[in-house]
Amino acid sequence: MRAFVILLVSLCAFTTAPIQVNWKRLADVQFTRKLNKELSMYFLYPTFGPSVNALQGKEISIRGYMIPVDENDNIYVISAKPMAACFFCGGAGPESIIELQFRKRKQHFRTDEVRTVRGKLLLNASDVDHLNYILKDAEVTD
Repeated sequence: MRAFVILLVSLCAFTTAPIQVNWKRLADVQFTRKLNKELSMYFLYPTFGPSVNALQGKEISIRGYMIPVDENDNIYVISAKPMAACFFCGGAGPESIIELQFRKRKQHFRTDEVRTVRGKLLLNASDVDHLNYILKDAEVTD
């Protein structure tokens, strides 16, 4: 019985490493411009490719530029590009940013601070109140 308990504790303590993802992989997506009737506005709706779909719900890790959206409400995104070239201000596409939903409240990052984050990747194809990529329970690893 004691050996079983030790084995069980060992298995519970074992954590798998997150999948290392680069921004090129997240570019496996096509966008279609569609009218959102509720808001009377056009939005880009994604169709995720197979390499991105394989990441749905998985623990991933990605490195990029931190961009504060609303520091008071702890809203940040991580971007493949610095602020001047990111999706919001530059020519990059919506596949180049990830919404960060932090595990711990009240984080603080400088604009364009390069960091690595990990969390559970959620793919969002329809909710225009959120980005297409969401990292749930995000935490900075460096």
